[in-house]
Amino acid sequence: MGKKSLPRQLADSEALAVTHNLRISPQKLNLVAQLIRGKSAAQALALLTFSNRRISQDVKKTLQSAIANAENNHQLDVDRLYVKEASVGSGLVMKRFAARARGRGTRIEKLFSHLRVVVREAEEQE
Repeated sequence: MGKKSLPRQLADSEALAVTHNLRISPQKLNLVAQLIRGKSAAQALALLTFSNRRISQDVKKTLQSAIANAENNHQLDVDRLYVKEASVGSGLVMKRFAARARGRGTRIEKLFSHLRVVVREAEEQE
């Protein structure tokens, strides 16, 4: 019996990849995600390959996963893919304490982020 499966949230020409709990603040991750929004898949991979930011390798892995999902699961043309959406969300927050002057303590928050990358096949332009 069981529940009926939900309809697919994305269009037929789109593929998705999600990475949860990246150990970086959402604000810093969003700087890297801004680099690839709206770019073609090949151009976005090149930008991430030569980016100096530490997290760019994890973003590149997620983008490669979305491209592989498009090719293998949805039979989309890899050469016509572009990054439709690269959204960043807040994840869990680890709270730690650091010693301060006069016997006091200060809370340090270690932020985590979620990354969602959607690639879409471009339509033919005539």
